[in-house]
Amino acid sequence: MYAIIRSGGKQYKVKAGDTLRVEKLEKELGSEFDLDEVLVVSGDKTFVGEPTVQGAKVTVVVTRQTKAPKVIVFKKKRRQGYRRMRGHRQPYTELFVKSITNPEGQSTQADNDARVFSPEKKAAQIEKAKEVRKAKKETGPKRKEVKASKKTAAASGTAKKTAAKKVTKKKKKAAKKTAKKKAAKKKSAAKKKTATTKKTAKKKTTKKKA
Repeated sequence: MYAIIRSGGKQYKVKAGDTLRVEKLEKELGSEFDLDEVLVVSGDKTFVGEPTVQGAKVTVVVTRQTKAPKVIVFKKKRRQGYRRMRGHRQPYTELFVKSITNPEGQSTQADNDARVFSPEKKAAQIEKAKEVRKAKKETGPKRKEVKASKKTAAASGTAKKTAAKKVTKKKKKAAKKTAKKKAAKKKSAAKKKTATTKKTAKKKTTKKKA
């Protein structure tokens, strides 16, 4: 079963359990009331009003009283230096359709209950979220200090490794230098021996000639 209702000069097609936004109504949150401007009711039978259906009603619950998102209105006139900018938020009322009743007394009920939006509860939730953020910010520097200590430890470890590598390189270079010196000494000794042998051989040849 559905119904077509009129509220605030506009028409809405609704079913039981639907939520709709209408022009602001002076009603309290959670209040329940009937909309009597029913134009059409359709179910097993269809009732068309002239202009409204007598005896039909739509029971609704006010779930929210708030404003729509801001709309920017900007006006400008060319070559006149005229600019105007305004913002507007349209207030509206959110309704939950609890039941629809036709002129014969037949009605359909919503399966779920109305969820009333409370601005006080939302404000409390926002405050809690702010407190949680503050607590996180307070604990943030400690974590940073721990990370910094880890970084310094890692840097010291890498410095030690580089120092050890440098020491090993120096040792290897020193060993290579000593090996080169020994090889040079051996070569010089061999050259001296060959020179002495050549001199003795020359002396022997000169003696034989004489």
